[in-house]
Amino acid sequence: MTESVPRPRPATGLGHTVRQVLLSSRPLSWINTAFPFAAAYIVSTGRVDALLVVGTLFFLIPYNLLMYGINDVFDYESDLRNPRKGGVEGAMLDRSLHRTVLVSGVATALPVLLAMVLLAGVNPWSWVVLALSLFAVVAYSAPGLRFKERPVLDSVTSSIHFVSPAVYGLAVAGALITPDLVALLTAFFFWGIASHAFGAVQDVEPDRQGGISSIATAFGAAQTVRLAIVFWMLAGLLMLVTDWPGPLAALLVIPYVLAAWPYRSISDADSERANNGWKRFLRLNFFTGFLVTMLLIVWVVVR
Repeated sequence: MTESVPRPRPATGLGHTVRQVLLSSRPLSWINTAFPFAAAYIVSTGRVDALLVVGTLFFLIPYNLLMYGINDVFDYESDLRNPRKGGVEGAMLDRSLHRTVLVSGVATALPVLLAMVLLAGVNPWSWVVLALSLFAVVAYSAPGLRFKERPVLDSVTSSIHFVSPAVYGLAVAGALITPDLVALLTAFFFWGIASHAFGAVQDVEPDRQGGISSIATAFGAAQTVRLAIVFWMLAGLLMLVTDWPGPLAALLVIPYVLAAWPYRSISDADSERANNGWKRFLRLNFFTGFLVTMLLIVWVVVR
């Protein structure tokens, strides 16, 4: 008689729950939403105050917990087929944690949101921007809306996730909207579209198996990579018309184009291989963020 081998029990307890909740918020991406708000606010006001601290905190953790937590909960079935999930690129949450993640997102966001609104005072424009930003966060993954399953709208909505914190920072700071600023924000918007589109390529097969539509399932892997390259290049061209040292930022799109270029003819069946390019993209974001910070400092000094 063969002795049965006991299966390992899944980790439990408060510590495990907290780690899973935090993992679902994609800690590697926290800076991608907090930095645009903080940079826009500081450059516009020149102040380090309570609103800066509270706003940065909101866009650092609660915002990402809402955005990615909702995504992980309602994408659970398709994520089961996706080998990327279960780490820094997306939590593979046990069903028992789904409610906890959703409640945690709302519970951490509400008090910080209230503090932001009170500190900002009567500023209807900032209320509109914040409302649209939160709508995009929910609409991307929530049942009934599911913008992530509407090709092209999925990339547009994802880009809004990262551009809207910067627009909110400008709104609460009362920044003057100039053609130069519009060009910069549009370049950032195009960068976001390109980034989402390229990220969707690696999930073509899991998404199709899960019955999920995306820009990549609609256009195919190779065409989507080429589209991403075009939008990154458009972002760079727009930076060329901004005030000095803005044109230097045009050079920052080159590493992204080079990271995507080897996959411009990738087949749908082989699309998972684009994950290597996506990992380079994630590393590039930290390097690019550092250089953007340096450019902002130079811009403030020479302004």
